[in-house]
Amino acid sequence: MITAIEDVAEPLSAHDPVAGVDDHFPLEPSHPCYMLMRLAEEAMAQRQYERAYEMFTAAARADAGSGRFTRKINRAMRAVVPRWHFRMMHDAERSRAYAQAIEQVVGPGQLVLDIGSGAGLLSMLAARAGADQVVACEAVGMVASGAREVVKANGYSDRITVVSSPSTDLRVGSELPRKADVLVTEIFDCALLGEFALPALRHARQELLSPEAVVLPRSGGLFAQLVESPELRSMNHIGEIEGFDFSPFTSLASLEYFSTNLGNYQHRVLTPPVELFRFDFGADTQPEQQIVEVVPQESGKAHAVVMWFELDLVPGITLTNNPETSGLHWKQAVQTFREPRECRSGEPLGLRATHDMESVLVNLC
Repeated sequence: MITAIEDVAEPLSAHDPVAGVDDHFPLEPSHPCYMLMRLAEEAMAQRQYERAYEMFTAAARADAGSGRFTRKINRAMRAVVPRWHFRMMHDAERSRAYAQAIEQVVGPGQLVLDIGSGAGLLSMLAARAGADQVVACEAVGMVASGAREVVKANGYSDRITVVSSPSTDLRVGSELPRKADVLVTEIFDCALLGEFALPALRHARQELLSPEAVVLPRSGGLFAQLVESPELRSMNHIGEIEGFDFSPFTSLASLEYFSTNLGNYQHRVLTPPVELFRFDFGADTQPEQQIVEVVPQESGKAHAVVMWFELDLVPGITLTNNPETSGLHWKQAVQTFREPRECRSGEPLGLRATHDMESVLVNLC
């Protein structure tokens, strides 16, 4: 019988990627763990990685001490927990900014809700700032399990409760003892919206927060500029290779943006930055479209639009992944155009920007 993920999840130290590894495979069909292993491998093949993690971990418990499943467990875990989690946690500028902002808004007597808590940094910052209670919400089961171990190791288990659930499944009076006084979150991708921040915040305001609750960050802006870069365009388009026409493959190109470091590619900036959208995280937001005028400062071909955000945590504390100044772990959002547009210095053109609360799309007018 397979137990639930809460029952099979173990402290992170139990899944050290090298300690105790034993590669005695394959198992004989008569082995007690054979069926568990087969089910886990089928789940891996179907990309059901969390289920595979459960099965491999259950097999490891049944086969205690052999280390036979260590690599399998770690392989399933890596498929669910991207390596950017570690780079993000090492982002000292981000951590310091959130620490300073949380110290300004959190204090004794407050219940804090942390949406998308990851390893639990914002929750522990809130507890350190004096919050009576913190509910940390993390949708990925094995990340939530790891966060519980981190919270325990730092002595905050009496004030921080880690819930393995999407925030939209939380209920006041159940996982959340009452409506929260403060919401902290960092569920933002390189263009703000790609981790479903707006729907999560809307649900929280409607169902989980007190009327006077503070939302941190309080707002965010999305900025853009046009660049000339055949190298960037080649990341999302293809033509002739060795005399063969590969242009039909461009039908599989990304319509919306992808994440990359602009500084890694040869490029030339054609326009000054413009603000596409401004989001108040304490108020309802609807899908939106607007046309923003830009005036090229250089002539050239616009192959792509580069986007970045500015997060206003509290007055005077901001974070940005602006390619010119940022040292943050976030990359930039790059959207290439199907056909490059000739731009002339001083001649205005329009950017038609739309968002559906989940992503952003920019077209040239």
